[in-house]
Amino acid sequence: MLLTTDVKIFTGTATKYLAEDIADHYGQPLAKMDVLKFSDGEFQPEIKESIRGSFVFIIQSTNPPGDNLLELLMIIDAAKRASADYITAVIPYFGYARQDRKDRPRVGIAAKLVANLLTAAGADRVMTMDLHAGQIQGFFDIPLDHLNGSAIFLPYIKKQKWTNLCFASPDVGSVKRARIYAQYFNADMVICDKYRKRANEIAEMTLIGSVEGKDVVLVDDMIDTGGTLCNAASMVMDKGASSVRAFCTHAVLSGKAYENIEKSALTELIVTDTLPLKQESKKIKALSVAKLFAQAIRNTHEHKSINSLFITPSV
Repeated sequence: MLLTTDVKIFTGTATKYLAEDIADHYGQPLAKMDVLKFSDGEFQPEIKESIRGSFVFIIQSTNPPGDNLLELLMIIDAAKRASADYITAVIPYFGYARQDRKDRPRVGIAAKLVANLLTAAGADRVMTMDLHAGQIQGFFDIPLDHLNGSAIFLPYIKKQKWTNLCFASPDVGSVKRARIYAQYFNADMVICDKYRKRANEIAEMTLIGSVEGKDVVLVDDMIDTGGTLCNAASMVMDKGASSVRAFCTHAVLSGKAYENIEKSALTELIVTDTLPLKQESKKIKALSVAKLFAQAIRNTHEHKSINSLFITPSV
């Protein structure tokens, strides 16, 4: 197929470490752009090369501070005004995804607001990984490619050759994700059911299922303070598990997360590099998503299926 448009890959400042790896796997350098900064903290992205008629991919996670999201929107706007043919916002970690519903009176739905902002800024497409809630895809009126962290984690787990696997969901919201892993390995699955008093504070947790003598793998889309995972790890070990480790796509790791993980029953925590690690830890290992995103960018440009990048259960 003859492709008549060039590909230009840009990055925001928050995700430059990952964007450089993605561009390297794609086989071309990042496009030239500067971010001008004013003394009062205001900034202005400036594209330094022609992108007229180009396929533009802008890589930026939207984790706090809010400047990360604003910078992404401003780069999209700059690309649109520079006559880019097609703009894809590549958001490895989609921030504000936990605010996906009105669960209390007088609160907003920030995930929907962010979707509206991306469209208003001029994005033609969004590419992201492991949304906190799958239904957020419905917030967009433009195409959204939703990559799965399982494409990174499943091959890694397979190489370890653990013989007595049992997959666990640390809460009810991750049941579907844990079931996919359990089906892929034809293994058992258990559920850790939690009750929260308020955000980041767990009141009670119970285990549904048996983990006696099992090598338990906790699966979740993100780890923030680590409270849920550390409590779940402690509980499954108390219930007779042989070992427990966790696989979480997005390493938010705020507050006392590192301290909590180091003191926990977790043998290890495997994450991806959709977010940078704030500090080193002997228990934490980050796997790269660069190759997966590079291939997704190539498939998008060549009008090929993204579904071919997914790993599905064999049953």
